[in-house]
Amino acid sequence: GDILDDYLRTDGVWILTRNKQFYKANNEKECAEKCEAERNFICRAFLFTRKILQCLTLAENAKMTVMFKSTDAVLYEKKIYLLECKRGIGKDYRGMEAKTRRGIPCQKWAEKRPHNPNYTPEKHPNAGLDENYCRNPDEDESGPWCYTTDPATRFDYCNIPECEGQCMQCNGEDYHGEVSRTESGLECQRWDAQEPHMHGFTLKHFPEKDLKMNYCRNPDGELRPWCFTTSPTKRWEYCNIPRCTTHQAVSARGSQCLSGKGEGYRGRIAITESGNACQHWNTQFPHKHGWRPDRYPCKGLEENYCRNPDGEKRPWCYTINSRVRWEYCAIPHCDGTELEIAGMSNVPVQVPLSEECYRGKGQSYRGTTSTTVSGKKCQAWNSMFPHRHEKTPDRFPNADLRENYCRNPDGDNSPWCFTTDPSMTWEYCNLKRCDDHTQE
Repeated sequence: GDILDDYLRTDGVWILTRNKQFYKANNEKECAEKCEAERNFICRAFLFTRKILQCLTLAENAKMTVMFKSTDAVLYEKKIYLLECKRGIGKDYRGMEAKTRRGIPCQKWAEKRPHNPNYTPEKHPNAGLDENYCRNPDEDESGPWCYTTDPATRFDYCNIPECEGQCMQCNGEDYHGEVSRTESGLECQRWDAQEPHMHGFTLKHFPEKDLKMNYCRNPDGELRPWCFTTSPTKRWEYCNIPRCTTHQAVSARGSQCLSGKGEGYRGRIAITESGNACQHWNTQFPHKHGWRPDRYPCKGLEENYCRNPDGEKRPWCYTINSRVRWEYCAIPHCDGTELEIAGMSNVPVQVPLSEECYRGKGQSYRGTTSTTVSGKKCQAWNSMFPHRHEKTPDRFPNADLRENYCRNPDGDNSPWCFTTDPSMTWEYCNLKRCDDHTQE
């Protein structure tokens, strides 16, 4: 990539700094190369002045000193020195945390008291052992550490949080990190490439899914981020993205009343609009289902409270009545009006989007399965690539042809989809028929 990708750019500013070196440079890239090659000090930033083509390499960045306006100057700060979080084991952590997890101040790496260090700036010049900042020069699996100023404690680990972009919350729907290998070590195929695997997951059809470069993503509601691989024999595979150690609070946030479709509802109503008590989400009786709390940690699937984890019309739940699989719940609106449920008994029951089985021929199936019987991913219904077709959402407005979910818009034997494999136009989906005795 571009050498400047490693820097944060700020136009029209200058910073006061003690340690600096002046150079002549024709452009910002040449100035960045001077910063990378600087041997007089650790270069954390550089200033470039366009009019006189002057380059200043700097030992300090804006976090460490005073910044003020300067019309013609551009400040470039190395991103690695701005991060106060660690990626992986924190080998490249260059933040300014200088105390242990127990609050003991760190000993300076260049000093020999109270502890004589094995790791010094002289022995490890590329490990960032400056001042008394927490570092990981020996690639310790437990992360950054330091020698302490307590004579009784030679060293201890530091409490450095994970960078959010390098770990995933929930099911990784909002993961924007740069991991680009699968869990078995295969390199990911770029999303804008169609070799070795043709597919429909393009930025054009999924503009909000951040399908950049060949980074692992979760654009289709899988259990975790994945990618197409560069191996011709392996179409796609999950990526090994660690879960963030700081979890989003699920119960604490969210609404106690109905707003929109109620996807953010976190109240404690646990009875359906017809009076059936709700089945607990972590049980599979009397109804088997796929909405398990351990698989969807951020959907608020606590106890047996009504929820809307799948974009239904409003919150719902499975019921403890073996004859009634699921029903909507009556949740009061946030504007104070009661939910209008008159006449709802005449509305045909639809299977919630979470269903992993279908009834009859599956024309009422509204689940989120998007994989065929042979394991191929489904093509988005609004996409014409790799297969042109006429089964579009505008031509079949009542078939719920959303995303790339399996559907049966034409009365076939069971739900199906067009595949993202150019050699296979369409295929039935990996779904089973519901057990009529317990589901109907």
